[in-house]
Amino acid sequence: MRKTHLFLAACFAATLTACGQSADSPETSEEQAAAEGEYERGPHNGRMLRDGDFAIEVTVFEDGVPPEYRLYAYRDNEPVDPETVRARVMITRLDGEKTTFEFEPEQDYLRGQGVLVEPHSFDVVVVANEGNNSHRWAFESYEGRVTISDEAARAAGIRTETVGPQQVGETVEIIGRVELDPSGSAEVGAKFPGTVMSLHANLGDRVARGALLARVESSSSLQTYPIYAPISGVITQRNTNIGDIADSDPMFVISDPSRTVATFPIFPRDIERVRPGQSVLIRGLEGQRAQGSRIRDFLPLAEVSSQAVTARAPLPNRDGFWRPGMAVRGLVSVDQRRAPLAVRTDAIQRFRDFRVVFAKIGETYEVRMLELGQEGPEWTEVLSGIDAGTVYASENSYVIKADIEKSGASHDH
Repeated sequence: MRKTHLFLAACFAATLTACGQSADSPETSEEQAAAEGEYERGPHNGRMLRDGDFAIEVTVFEDGVPPEYRLYAYRDNEPVDPETVRARVMITRLDGEKTTFEFEPEQDYLRGQGVLVEPHSFDVVVVANEGNNSHRWAFESYEGRVTISDEAARAAGIRTETVGPQQVGETVEIIGRVELDPSGSAEVGAKFPGTVMSLHANLGDRVARGALLARVESSSSLQTYPIYAPISGVITQRNTNIGDIADSDPMFVISDPSRTVATFPIFPRDIERVRPGQSVLIRGLEGQRAQGSRIRDFLPLAEVSSQAVTARAPLPNRDGFWRPGMAVRGLVSVDQRRAPLAVRTDAIQRFRDFRVVFAKIGETYEVRMLELGQEGPEWTEVLSGIDAGTVYASENSYVIKADIEKSGASHDH
């Protein structure tokens, strides 16, 4: 992953600013500090906005209540009665959605009339009127946001999908192992009994269909005939040597290593829930590699001591990653139903105290805090936090999260 990050740093300028960074003109000291990721803080740890001797401190209060704006007014650094100030805050989110907050005086502050929903990432305009004086400020307040060119995203393996309805279900975890698919293997024997005169393939050799494997002299005709490979694959068994008498037993077994299956013992407690045709997400016991499949069939006999029945799921293996004998974990989807909104389970990341995906708008990715419903191995139901039709990072979203964390983004106001 370190190499990926170095690549991203070289390939694109990832623009990420913490929630609360300013983008005002760099003519004032406050704006210069904002350009460096800092800004003046007020007595309530909020952002101080100054215009001459008048100032507004912008805070987001979320202690025991849904997040809301609270503004504190000052003149010559002394508190101003909120009854004498009228204020309005306008925010514009990455997707263009605009929200305006009006304010009412309460105790020593102005309280925003509305909930500031997550993420707290937007462009902000603050307008305040005191007597005949009007004041206006504009700044950026971003969090969980990064810009990545499409070219760099493709190079980093980031893929996107659109939020929409999907089949989700409960899951049953099963543990098994990788085996060669019997339907992808061939036993090769002698056509006629006789003496093995020569051998042209050894254990572990990769052979093409039609390759010469051996020559055998028929015991009845004393004619020597060739034996060819009926399929392409790897020699996984060689059961003969020169001079042996070949008969009905297989001389070679050839297996196609790209055709493997995952086999799982299904114990009595799960036998009524796991059925052929159900989807299963297969992972190694370690690492990130995952591959979707379906339960193909069950072997006809149960294991006597455990009463487990073996389930098999195809595991295409074109790149040779899955090795026979490797232990794997399967998540089987059971009790499936159609969810109105769902995202890929692998796309979900942790951000602060939330589970999130990263929405893509243009070449910018931004966090979306999700309320999740039923989780499946491939798809997870979304109850709120993202709209249908939103494009999001569905593969390698951890690259986006890592770049955000590397940039030191914070939830700040």
